[in-house]
Amino acid sequence: MLLPPGHERTELIEVVRLTGEMLAGGVVGDSLDVWAADEVRQALALIADLPDQDMHRCFFPGWGIRAHGTDGPLFEIAFCFQCHNLMMRGPTVPAERQRLTGFDADSPPSQELLRMFRACERAPQDPPP
Repeated sequence: MLLPPGHERTELIEVVRLTGEMLAGGVVGDSLDVWAADEVRQALALIADLPDQDMHRCFFPGWGIRAHGTDGPLFEIAFCFQCHNLMMRGPTVPAERQRLTGFDADSPPSQELLRMFRACERAPQDPPP
């Protein structure tokens, strides 16, 4: 999976649990976590290693990322692990790449990325006794 130009300038990745469709305005949802340093490198390596696959139809993405550089937003990616599609948007993404792209959601890199996303969901804390 090709990452957009400028991905190497990513300093932070915001992990987003999507609550709506990815509209022209970008990834819509609740920010769960912010990754930096090693987590950024690991996430970008996993995304770069996502194998291509034929696209399916649903595209109800549940997870997304917002990549930020020192000068602001770089790109966003919404992932649908059910239909094996993703969509990239943002200032560093060429217009011809701002479309649905198929990926193999069952591949080891996809499953590791999904595991990292799920680890960001925090269970409600029990009240102190």
